[in-house]
Amino acid sequence: MKNETLKGFLFAIIAAALWGISGTFGQFLFQQREINVEWMITVRMLFSGSLLLMYAASKKEAKIFEIWRNKNDSTRLLLFSITGMLMVQYTYFAAIKHSNAATATVLQYAGPVLIAIYLSFKNKQIPRFIDFIAITFAVLGTFLLVTHGKLNTLTISTTALLLGLGSAVALAIYTLQPIPLLQKYNSATIIGWGMLIGGLTFSLVKAPWSVDGIWDDKTYIYTAFIILFGTLIPFYLYLTAVQIIGGQKSSLLASAEPLSATIIAILWLNVSFGVIDWIGSFLIISTIFLLSYEKK
Repeated sequence: MKNETLKGFLFAIIAAALWGISGTFGQFLFQQREINVEWMITVRMLFSGSLLLMYAASKKEAKIFEIWRNKNDSTRLLLFSITGMLMVQYTYFAAIKHSNAATATVLQYAGPVLIAIYLSFKNKQIPRFIDFIAITFAVLGTFLLVTHGKLNTLTISTTALLLGLGSAVALAIYTLQPIPLLQKYNSATIIGWGMLIGGLTFSLVKAPWSVDGIWDDKTYIYTAFIILFGTLIPFYLYLTAVQIIGGQKSSLLASAEPLSATIIAILWLNVSFGVIDWIGSFLIISTIFLLSYEKK
């Protein structure tokens, strides 16, 4: 394996693990410290976006304002900022608040199946047989995770289910939509603008100076972790990995996220996760491996 390819693999895995950890920290803050989800999204995006743009500006090859001189690119950036960057963060953390980090993270990973379906329609290709298996696994896994196999019962609220599925859609948009931009501009520039624009937009919903919740040492530490190690660093690492090894392999390696989120949520937050939950999670996560299969 070439050094650059290895770098891409490591970046994707580290990003996924950090996202999983930050998800459990978010659950703690939302459910035990009454921190407002909208406030958290606004602050983490404004802070991380500003830092990333400053980092990008320090690089000679990254002209951070150049993208605004191209109408098509600037329009794509605005769409990515709102429908991709902002929505993938809000739906995910809101799903955590209404359920738990493990369930929300696993539901989000139905996203690669949506990517496969979209690409089939876009390229006017009939999905492969293995794609149909992946779609079946995703639907069955989601069904088991949210109902435990009982048609008339939901183990999570309808709100949590819709937010979880919404985060899967947002993940698909977030992965596919910025690819043309990443081929032309520095990844720190694209992610930095995406976060800053998303944060400014969400400031209209919850101003960063409107602070709620119970603040103690843990609140400060976990909030700082979510902003730096759950936002700034992993988003940069992940999209850099997409540049190096492509979106398909990156999303495959990102399956480390639901695994880390689930294990930490069970061990630390005592989240109940039974056999049916594990089966459903396995079915959903296995779709990433099925979709990555290519004939020799």
